[in-house]
Amino acid sequence: MPAKAKHRRPKQHPIARRLAFAGTGGAALALPLISTTTAGAAVTQSAKIASVTAVTPASAPAVAPTVEKAAAPLTYSVIGGDTLSKIAVEHSVSGGWQALYEANRSSIGSNPSIIQPGLKLKLGTAAKAAAARATATAAKPAAATTYANNLDGWIRQSLDVMAKHGIPGSYNGIHRNVMRESSGNPLAINNWDSNAAAGIPSKGLLQVIDPTFRAYHVPGTSTDSYDPVANITAACNYAAARYGSIDNVNGPY
Repeated sequence: MPAKAKHRRPKQHPIARRLAFAGTGGAALALPLISTTTAGAAVTQSAKIASVTAVTPASAPAVAPTVEKAAAPLTYSVIGGDTLSKIAVEHSVSGGWQALYEANRSSIGSNPSIIQPGLKLKLGTAAKAAAARATATAAKPAAATTYANNLDGWIRQSLDVMAKHGIPGSYNGIHRNVMRESSGNPLAINNWDSNAAAGIPSKGLLQVIDPTFRAYHVPGTSTDSYDPVANITAACNYAAARYGSIDNVNGPY
């Protein structure tokens, strides 16, 4: 029977078989559970990493940090050597030094040229509001100046016309000569001197003969030599050409 004995399986002890089965079964039952959990966690973690790696560059591109511009100071403390003009330029005050002065007039006082070191000036909304007021005021048409219909008004109106044409002269210089020549009478006329004898009598407040009036007539004034403003202005124009100014005339001219 030796040949048959080669094909017989060796017997195992029942206890050994149970232990082996239990061991095999425990491994068969326990290992898949541990393996599945560990593998699942590994897969999940790998998926998260892959997701972050794939999404971050596309969905969250690098953005340079925004640098906020510093707000302009609302107040400024005056230091030695400051002027309103200098401060207005350095701090871009809308409306320039005039607006800055208007916004701080109560602190500065009546003279904008004098600002004391340590004085706090408002540069913000107050200055802007003052600039807006200044702009609105500038936009309004200037009211026409009115003059009294008397010697004072005639002289003042003549001085305004003279200023526009660069003709020198002062109130006192005009008034002094008017009082000597005509005593303030715009219709005064000299009918007895050599000019009168020649047919060109001196007329008006400053006793101007017609040829002189026409030669030195100032545009914008009347062409009537008796007109007070026209007479004063033409006479002052003549005096400026001959004497430098009506102020330099102290006698007949």
